[in-house]
Amino acid sequence: MNPREQAISRPPISNQCRKEPSTGLPSEEFASAVFSKNQMRSMLPPAVFENLEKAMDGVEAISPENADAIAVAMKEWAISHGATHYTHWFQPLTGASAEKHDAFIEWSTFSDNVIEKFTGNQLLQGEPDASSFPSGGLRTTYEARGYTGWDPTSPAFIWKGGDGVTLCIPSVFFSWTGDILDAKIPVIRSEKKLSKEVIRLLKLTGVEANYAFTTLGLEQEYFVIDRALKKLRPDLMLAGRTVYGAPPPKGQELQDHYFGTVKDRVLSFMSDFENKSLKLGIPLKTRHNEVAPAQHEVAPVYEKTTVAIDHNILLMEIMRQTAEEHGLACLLHEKPFAGINGSGKHFNWSVITDTGINLLDPTATPENNLHFLVLLTATLHAVDKNAELLRASIASRSNDTRLGGHEAPPAIISVYLGRVLEELLENIEEKGFHKSEVRDDRYQFSLTTISDLPKHTTDRNRTSPFAFTGNKFEFRALGSIASPAFSATVLNSGVAKSLSLILDEIEESLKEGYSQEEFLKALTPVLQKYLKESKRIRFTGDNYSNDWVGLAKERNLPNLKKSTSAFASLKSSQAAEIFEGILTKNELESRYEISMETYIQTAEIEIRLMLDMFHTLVVPAVVKTQKDLAKLLVNLDKIDGSKVKMPFMQSKLENLSRSLDRASELAIELEECWIEGSKIEDIQKKGDFFANELTDLSESLREEVDYLERYCFDEYWPLPKYRELLFHV
Repeated sequence: MNPREQAISRPPISNQCRKEPSTGLPSEEFASAVFSKNQMRSMLPPAVFENLEKAMDGVEAISPENADAIAVAMKEWAISHGATHYTHWFQPLTGASAEKHDAFIEWSTFSDNVIEKFTGNQLLQGEPDASSFPSGGLRTTYEARGYTGWDPTSPAFIWKGGDGVTLCIPSVFFSWTGDILDAKIPVIRSEKKLSKEVIRLLKLTGVEANYAFTTLGLEQEYFVIDRALKKLRPDLMLAGRTVYGAPPPKGQELQDHYFGTVKDRVLSFMSDFENKSLKLGIPLKTRHNEVAPAQHEVAPVYEKTTVAIDHNILLMEIMRQTAEEHGLACLLHEKPFAGINGSGKHFNWSVITDTGINLLDPTATPENNLHFLVLLTATLHAVDKNAELLRASIASRSNDTRLGGHEAPPAIISVYLGRVLEELLENIEEKGFHKSEVRDDRYQFSLTTISDLPKHTTDRNRTSPFAFTGNKFEFRALGSIASPAFSATVLNSGVAKSLSLILDEIEESLKEGYSQEEFLKALTPVLQKYLKESKRIRFTGDNYSNDWVGLAKERNLPNLKKSTSAFASLKSSQAAEIFEGILTKNELESRYEISMETYIQTAEIEIRLMLDMFHTLVVPAVVKTQKDLAKLLVNLDKIDGSKVKMPFMQSKLENLSRSLDRASELAIELEECWIEGSKIEDIQKKGDFFANELTDLSESLREEVDYLERYCFDEYWPLPKYRELLFHV
């Protein structure tokens, strides 16, 4: 029995794994491992708590004189949960989180013992080594000093790992020179910039609010497979996706997995990571099977953007670790398996006031929703003007494997609004403001037991990269493994800029003490102008169709099929303008350098995997099959001198030999091309070379190896096949 067969025959270990205990209702356990407002209120003096609460809302900084009191309370709370260490938990430009643990102890040479201590200075600022994180040229290897700073807008939490318990303090990360080295500071700055413009708008439209913020609901797609099978796949272990793999006899064509019954083993895993997540304050609400076999989705309710991003990064780690405990592997790569649907992270974005009004909900304030029309117009304009930057914000080597397939939006950025909103905007463009008929559409089934159910004003367009869904926009192009931070930064910054331009023009036409009629008179031509300017970005049809590609070309919309083309927009004058006050020109260029380097390095890892697996795993398996076939044919010729012929076996041997020869030639060509590509000095040309020539060669080699897998004897094939990876759970 080969290792593959052993892994398949091994019984699952889910029933023996350690599960997070659940002691009550979710509402009782929610945020029990979080230093929440209730905890703070009970442990802090009123004035200190008031300062901290305002800091959590992003409207006031922590007063230095309050820091010690907060630190002591946080330490006492953490120790009561068994914590022995603390860490500033931050997000460098790797797309993941980072941490350095320090113990709650202080020692003196004049005493013979240690005490637990945590000061305000330790809370406010840490000093991890910054030399080995990606910096895109902002720092050199020998310049090591970097700092973390506590971000009070996201709550501290307890993390249990192994036998240890650690207090995690969400933080920002920057260099000694003040350069931004993380994904979080730009998001916070973009939130502030957008809030400023939104409050300008609300003052014009007469809506009371002190500040505004964006919310995110991040739907997370993922695959779950057996861990033992994953460990037999070097590509899944090192690249997160299969570089080889023939299609299984059954895939997703029957559409029987989508919303189907969740397998017990997977449901046990889901329940476990949900319990852990709820205790960390992550409000998970929805779970279900996705379209592809072994694919699933989990979704939280909406949260403030900075918190939602932290929670999503944390959730992915919880899912990975919990899967290990269940003898499973959670795959977050955008396209772990060729030929079936990939995974995204649907990014549901809206704008909320501190008074609780969703400004993208046209029904939230029916007596006055002019702010909705202005914000909608600004969003459309921002997406149109910053389509390349939005494409760059979701760009990666892994997402390139998914975008443009028939399970993900194409690389062309467009907006879907739905029939009702399209009609409304077209009327404004042509006629200005006028009263429209309010419809209360309902589904009437004429069934006694089924009530007449309300009909939404918009359908869903699952092919659109950026769709309005009733009270929010859903950006569907973000990859499943990506951090949402940069997409949020681009969107917030772009909308803030477009909103500023619109408001400037409106205010120029208004006199002090203007009436509602005068405001509408000033507003109408401005909205008409900006709606017409951005009209090319609106599309209500099938984004998967070839017709749309042609139409988009006629509209002069960018179609950046490869991420390396999109990265170049980070160096544009448009990016510098949009990111003014958020990222400097040098910081933007550093993001370009990091993105290109990551893309190239990821491609090189995949190429090395393909070559290594081909020579050490594929070739031996095929040679064994050839040997068996040749031996069979020779033995048949010796049977009593008879003329037994087996043309099928002879043909199979010849086909295997031809395919192996062709694959060997492609492997040699790929290696030579890779070596040549590695010598290219210009990083843009190098990235484009890896994205195009090397990717095409890799796909050709994969086709030959996948053919060999289909015709090689099963007992010799060492790699778990798709039929096992996708269905043996």
